[in-house]
Amino acid sequence: MAAFDSSDSFDPWDPDFLADPYPAYAELRDRGRVHYYEPTDQWLVPHHADVSALLRDRRLGRTYVHRYTHEDFGRTPPPPEHEPFHTLNDHGMLDLEPPDHTRIRRLVSKAFTPRTVERLKPYVRSLADDLVGRLVESGGGDLLTDVAEPLPVAVIAEMLGIPESDRAPLRPWSADICGMYELNPSEETAARAVRASLEFSEYLRALIAARRKDPGDDLVSGLIAAHDEDDRLTEQEMVSTCALLLNAGHEATVNATVNGWWALFRDPGSLAALRADHSLVPTAVEELMRYDTPLQLFERWVLDEIEIDGTTIPRGAEVAMLFGSANHDPAVFSAPDRLDLGRRDNPHISFSAGIHYCIGAPLARIELAASMTALLERAPALRPAAEPERKPNFVIRGLKGLTVEV
Repeated sequence: MAAFDSSDSFDPWDPDFLADPYPAYAELRDRGRVHYYEPTDQWLVPHHADVSALLRDRRLGRTYVHRYTHEDFGRTPPPPEHEPFHTLNDHGMLDLEPPDHTRIRRLVSKAFTPRTVERLKPYVRSLADDLVGRLVESGGGDLLTDVAEPLPVAVIAEMLGIPESDRAPLRPWSADICGMYELNPSEETAARAVRASLEFSEYLRALIAARRKDPGDDLVSGLIAAHDEDDRLTEQEMVSTCALLLNAGHEATVNATVNGWWALFRDPGSLAALRADHSLVPTAVEELMRYDTPLQLFERWVLDEIEIDGTTIPRGAEVAMLFGSANHDPAVFSAPDRLDLGRRDNPHISFSAGIHYCIGAPLARIELAASMTALLERAPALRPAAEPERKPNFVIRGLKGLTVEV
């Protein structure tokens, strides 16, 4: 383990690092397998093999309250004023461990079977074609707000049975809530997340109440109809599950779309190859998810002491697995800093791994492929109209917008 000093290039608040964190990751990998980072009180893990193994290691967990009190674990409870955020966040399956995680995931997974997702393909393709068609008719626009956002938001909202007239606040609510996943969020960020959590929860409770009276052919109605005592969700679990599906169901897809197209615009040779051969789309989607990873970091609590390369990490510590670094590890990926749209051996971990592997990964792949194909077919001369501004975020990596011309 190496100690950090002022010369270290890993600085998640530095604009230069945020513009391109991958050289700093290379330094971390060269210096060792685990590093204690005092500013966030976390142990950074940069290598693919270690990240992949720890995602499957049951000595780590997304929560610890199923086994320990805050005091027993040596942690300070969240401030009372943050409680609405934690109530919403902590009852979703992403932040639960077995047996609660197993129970909720088993129920939700019925909506994400390969057959169900395959049936959504025509709807997703039609929606992507319509959105891109409007972009083309306008001569261009913001790829983020015109295509990348509305596509996955519409798909997951449709699955949950959220009326089109109610969808406008979904993205702002999600953005404010996801601000709490950044490192050391400010009180202003926390206040926005709390407000969004309250508003989102109130809306979802009303939606659930409406579906109890008048069930439909949607996921919310399906969750309500689960009569098996082993699978039944409390109302809070249902609210938190719906919020999680809406947030996770579009956040990565939105950022993967704009990150991916910005990477393509900066690599004309790869873009020309993709335009000439649309059969590259499936491998291009995987490569772009790897090349500029939408979720750069994933945290786990150490429930039982672990050891990495001779360094003991005690119970109560927090491990930060660097997905962006793992996806550029030369021990796994040949020429990792090169964009290779035909890359076949591509075990990226952008969708995580283990019991918390992204349940919506197959749907995200369909959405990314649909929007990419529609843009290639309908806007073959698509080009950037301005240099985009990157969001000042580290954990969830994306752009504020991507203005394009057709």
